Amino acid sequence: MSTTVSAAVSAAPRTLRGVKPGQTVTVTKLTGEGPLRRRIMDMGITKGASVYVRKVAPLGDPVEITVRGYELSIRKGDAENILVE
Repeated sequence: MSTTVSAAVSAAPRTLRGVKPGQTVTVTKLTGEGPLRRRIMDMGITKGASVYVRKVAPLGDPVEITVRGYELSIRKGDAENILVE
């Protein structure tokens, strides 16, 4: 039964908010609507972009990342709209 549970957990979409500092991930999809999605894309976070998580604040907000050679701080609410692998 534990095999089924671990398979279900690994199949769940992973968001940028759940990535630990020091890891590099690739953006697979952006969720969210209208202005939020546009703002995320304007920061250079698009499908296929490589994102390195530098730091996460003690309470999880903000998340400091490096994307396309730029260092950014994004809110955890925005990070939840960025699906990664």
